[in-house]
Amino acid sequence: MREVVVVPDLHGRLDLLLSALRQFPEAHFLSLGDAIDRGPRSLATVDKLLELHGQGRATLLMGNHERMAQEGLKWYRRYSGTHDMGDYRKAMEGYQWWMQAGGDTVRKELPQYAAEHGGPSSLTLEKFPENLARYLDLLVRVVYVTADGAIHSEVPPQPSVLVAHASPPVSHPQYRHPETAALWLRPFEGPFPLPPGVVYSVHGHTPVRVPTRLGRHLYLDLGAYETGKLALLPLSVHQVSKVTVLCGRGEPLRASRYPAMGEALPTQLVPLDGAPGRR
Repeated sequence: MREVVVVPDLHGRLDLLLSALRQFPEAHFLSLGDAIDRGPRSLATVDKLLELHGQGRATLLMGNHERMAQEGLKWYRRYSGTHDMGDYRKAMEGYQWWMQAGGDTVRKELPQYAAEHGGPSSLTLEKFPENLARYLDLLVRVVYVTADGAIHSEVPPQPSVLVAHASPPVSHPQYRHPETAALWLRPFEGPFPLPPGVVYSVHGHTPVRVPTRLGRHLYLDLGAYETGKLALLPLSVHQVSKVTVLCGRGEPLRASRYPAMGEALPTQLVPLDGAPGRR
């Protein structure tokens, strides 16, 4: 039986991902998405996740930020085959959607990344980072984890934990498909029924002050890109494990802006070098 550890919303915090690997050196990592945008090193974070995926050590979920990054690329690829300017217009609209919602940080970090790794030093649809495109192509939206650590794309016959970026997949008037809703919905937009056999669900997306249980749903996003705190949850089907919270460089007081809701989960704090209050 392998250990599966959920990693929420990294947003370019490669340092925290590397610390997670040191904390759980044998685990299989289940990334909740939003690994890119906002933080300082999105592209290097993507490189590490691709490496882990290639080693069979990571399953990569899509977050809403990856969905936005995907939109312009999807339509540009279609334009490359059709040469229809309507497709190119949709590609540019998608690209601007992403830039305005956090993608601009990836554009700004690209010159330094190119100096270190090679490749284009500017981010356009015509020169889209190859590693980011490969990462976006690998992403899935919802998985189910069973007690043996196996990860399923459909609800398995045995008890499982549902893992998706924002919420369980549910019908919602704002979204065409339930798995699209699972990228965007906030806790207050529930209720979120779970399929038979699913014991509880795990999500990021909505920043919370501490790892939180709300009904049968767990929320782990601690705003790592600004607070320096990253929650890591080893999955157990029959009980909720203690959450390991890595405390690195950042401004933890920013968490006071996040909603306080539900019930705080048991946590273990792990201070890292450079964290506030350390000498």
